[in-house]
Amino acid sequence: MQSRTLAPPSAGLKGRRLLAGGTAGNELLTIATGAVLIVLLAVIGLTILRIHGLLSVHLFVGLVLVGPLVLKMASTGYRFVRYYTHNPRYVEEGPPPTPLRLIAPIVVISTVVVMASGIALLIGGPSSRSTFFPIHKLSFFVWVAFTGLHVVGHLPDLWRGLREDYGTEARWGEGTAGRSGRAMALASAITLGVVLAILLIPQFGPWLHANLHTHHP
Repeated sequence: MQSRTLAPPSAGLKGRRLLAGGTAGNELLTIATGAVLIVLLAVIGLTILRIHGLLSVHLFVGLVLVGPLVLKMASTGYRFVRYYTHNPRYVEEGPPPTPLRLIAPIVVISTVVVMASGIALLIGGPSSRSTFFPIHKLSFFVWVAFTGLHVVGHLPDLWRGLREDYGTEARWGEGTAGRSGRAMALASAITLGVVLAILLIPQFGPWLHANLHTHHP
């Protein structure tokens, strides 16, 4: 009779610990991802002020944003689905404030459009500027406006969440369940963005050349 190899009893337990946290864990993951996005968006803002000199940084950081943005949309989307499918824990937690719920679709749609048009511009090269740049520019302004409102609406929870999960006073115990899983998810999202940016570095060349030619006629 053929024997079967069984996973150690601790394997399932470790897996459950990584995914633990419930509604609080979902909120903490969303907060930490949002904090990373704020930092990256601040860098993007600085590059826009000096786009001719920092175009390569703008392109690279813009691609790094993809990973954390996907994770942020996944964590908030998960909460949305669990709430509207009447999961008891998420129903008890309640929905986000009404103003944030109203602007959420605009934030999501503008995020997808600004990132998709940016990548299309990068891959299409300077010759695609007349097609995709107006879309990218308009969606960026919409995105900044509504994402700014979104960030301001969540600022009261930002510091509390970061201190709870990553602060020097944080302890491994009840209330921090799933912290390792959240840290791994965030690190993986950042790594995904960095890898994507590195893979697309060859696409920077035509834009940098066109930028140099425009800046120094």
